[in-house]
Amino acid sequence: MVRKTKKENTGVGMFAQLALEMGAGKAKIIKASTIRCEPWVRLKCKFGCSGYNKRLMCPPHTPTPEEMGDAIACYKQAVLIHASDNDIINEIIPHLERKIFLAGYYKALGLGSGPCYLCSKCDTKTRCKHPYLARPSMESCGIDVFHTARTNGFNIEVVRTQKQKGDYFGVVLID
Repeated sequence: MVRKTKKENTGVGMFAQLALEMGAGKAKIIKASTIRCEPWVRLKCKFGCSGYNKRLMCPPHTPTPEEMGDAIACYKQAVLIHASDNDIINEIIPHLERKIFLAGYYKALGLGSGPCYLCSKCDTKTRCKHPYLARPSMESCGIDVFHTARTNGFNIEVVRTQKQKGDYFGVVLID
């Protein structure tokens, strides 16, 4: 008789449910191969975000699109989560990553949304003071969040006015 490991018994579907219980608005298990990395995404950080080179979880301190693409190729699936608040995503991701890791998926790797604000001022000359909580954003690693979300059935639109709510996404790679 072959015994199943805890990892085999668990199934990854429960991680989407767990993300919802943690406060995500939506969550879905996706194929990692649907996550697209593009060089232009990181340029949007460099030429459009005030956090560029000011935080360890922002470029140029984060993996390049090429590095992230190579890393994603090592995974089969992921849990993609959505919320209407950036802070919710960045609070959920490290905790969800830890739960997935403890369930036996030792390669679990989480990516949040937008700049990290765990410290009022980030010292980019030293190591991160919050390595268990801080995660780079999907976009800082070159992930085309719009393509990835749309490919996986999520609605996401460009925010055109200050009154319009944004769509924020995070992901935990699972294998």
